[in-house]
Amino acid sequence: MKKLILTFALSFLWISLSMASDPAFEKAMKKQIIAMDQIANAEQSKEVANGFLRIAEAKSEEWLPLYYAGLIHIEAAFRFEVNKDQYLDQALKYIEQVEKLAPANSELTALKGYAIMGKISLDPASRGQNLSPQAMQLFGKAINLDRENPRALYLMAQMEYGMAQFFGSGTDKACGMVRLSLELFEKEESIINEDYILPKWGKRSAQQMMNNCN
Repeated sequence: MKKLILTFALSFLWISLSMASDPAFEKAMKKQIIAMDQIANAEQSKEVANGFLRIAEAKSEEWLPLYYAGLIHIEAAFRFEVNKDQYLDQALKYIEQVEKLAPANSELTALKGYAIMGKISLDPASRGQNLSPQAMQLFGKAINLDRENPRALYLMAQMEYGMAQFFGSGTDKACGMVRLSLELFEKEESIINEDYILPKWGKRSAQQMMNNCN
């Protein structure tokens, strides 16, 4: 456990040092991340996503702005009355664009799987057979790229849970995975602070899923 916490701490230190040379970028990102947490409707979703896109234009070498723009589009497709396929397709475009900057990035890989999972949820009967293997492969790759990424493990658990429900099979495997993801979320929280601009979302949803397992 000490080794895991040290790994998180070193990663956080490296990010802090790399961002220290560009306080304007860090300040802009913090502002948009706070706004993202307060999104309550589709219009606000669009405004916050556009804010991240403006940062991406100014800092084209950074992967985080387009990552968050993609995340916002995925979440909007799940939460609001929008053209869901269009939003998910746009998220995939952002992700594929920024993958060139970070080709072996666990967070981006997991987010891509999340977008595809969203596509499946719109029509499981006709899309599940073709798209489910893609989503599972991406989540598995994201986990292999970073064993301490709680979002990758949680999203894999969510996919497993949905498939178990669809086929009427047991959810023990999915519940075990989400339990492990919550442990990783807690370890992540032990080393981050309010200035942390890397992805840290997902714990609340994982907790809700865990409640369904009890």
